[in-house]
Amino acid sequence: MNSKLPFQIRKRQLFSLAIFGVLIILAQVGFSIYKKNQQYEKPVINFISETKPEIILSEFNPNELDESQWKNIGFSEKQVKTILKYKEIVGGIFKSKAQFKKCYAVSKEKYRSLEKYILLPESNSDFKNNTFTYKPYEKKKLNIRGKFNPDLYSQKDWENLGFSEKQAVAILKYKNYLGGSFISKEKLKECFMINDEQFVQMSPFLILQNKTPENFANKFEKKKEKEAVKINQYFDPNELNQEQWQALGFSEKQANVIVNYRDRNLRGSFKSIEDIQKCFVISDEKFEEMKPWIKLSVVDKPKQTEEKPIVSEKTDFSKINLNQITFKQLQEFGFTEKDSAGILAFRKKLGGFINKNQLLETYEIDRALGDKLIYVAKLDNSNVAKYTLENAPEDWLKKHPYFRYSADRIIYYRITNPDDKKIWKFLKLKPEYEEKMRLYINEK
Repeated sequence: MNSKLPFQIRKRQLFSLAIFGVLIILAQVGFSIYKKNQQYEKPVINFISETKPEIILSEFNPNELDESQWKNIGFSEKQVKTILKYKEIVGGIFKSKAQFKKCYAVSKEKYRSLEKYILLPESNSDFKNNTFTYKPYEKKKLNIRGKFNPDLYSQKDWENLGFSEKQAVAILKYKNYLGGSFISKEKLKECFMINDEQFVQMSPFLILQNKTPENFANKFEKKKEKEAVKINQYFDPNELNQEQWQALGFSEKQANVIVNYRDRNLRGSFKSIEDIQKCFVISDEKFEEMKPWIKLSVVDKPKQTEEKPIVSEKTDFSKINLNQITFKQLQEFGFTEKDSAGILAFRKKLGGFINKNQLLETYEIDRALGDKLIYVAKLDNSNVAKYTLENAPEDWLKKHPYFRYSADRIIYYRITNPDDKKIWKFLKLKPEYEEKMRLYINEK
């Protein structure tokens, strides 16, 4: 028995191993079958995107939008700040689509989506020549469902008809101006918010009389005379007061400017027809209309032996240097005291103008008058101080309008890197800011 024991033990071990191996194989086969029968759903991967709800656009003037309105048409808070800052840099208003397009916060794709809605001329030249007129709704057809009385329409009704919110508000203001009723188709047609094409679409459906009754027409007669007055009698411009200038068809503000120009700048009287023509609020067309009826009488004061005769000073602004123009000359050109002081103060802070358009950066000046001045006057910037970033005085950097926000960084960087190219690189400025700063930099 003892000799057979080792063999029996080996036999049992082999049998156990065989059974264990079979169990392992069965377990693997069973797991494979189970796995095959299991149905796994592939996980759905949702990528988080920055897409925003669909933006419904309508015509807009970029100069009239505030921060929230810029956000409403799809710009981020950072982009909005950049756009508003860029608007300040270009003089406080966007003059054209081309100028707006240059703002680097507005991508090419975004501009393409906005372009047809922007109420701006295509180029700056159109803006300067006043050749641009807003006709944003010419191609739109109105949603007219049948006859209607416009007197009963609310703002929402006008919007549903096809007008924008601002247009609808303007139309209702016009109705209130007329006394709460459009009165007639004739009067409705005079609303500047409704173009000829739109009026033609509406006319057959309007529940209004065609012509304005005489009793209503008389109500607006005086206003019409002011808007389109026809001069048919002689007058002496040296004898007219503000109200009489208004009676010739000028607005209250224009009449006030003409009187001030005569009494202050020309010392009480127009000395010649040319003096009248030079007044900037009198257009060429208006001057030609007035010219045949002007009877200019200048009363000559008796000369006193002890006093020299007063000679009227006239400035030829085509020879004036914008870096030397005086407070008095700015007023003579037509600027108010506030605007004149503002221009000189801004020029002083800059150390002088490098280019003419900088004058328009003066806060809240009369831009139309400013455009006229920079067109007429010349500019000599040869005496304007320029520095390198490396050697610019600290006091100058901290006070200059273009450099003061970067002054501390410039001073810090140039201590260890006294090289202009490196300092510019470290500053990482927006292109429009750097462009303005470089006007006062003496390039090596």
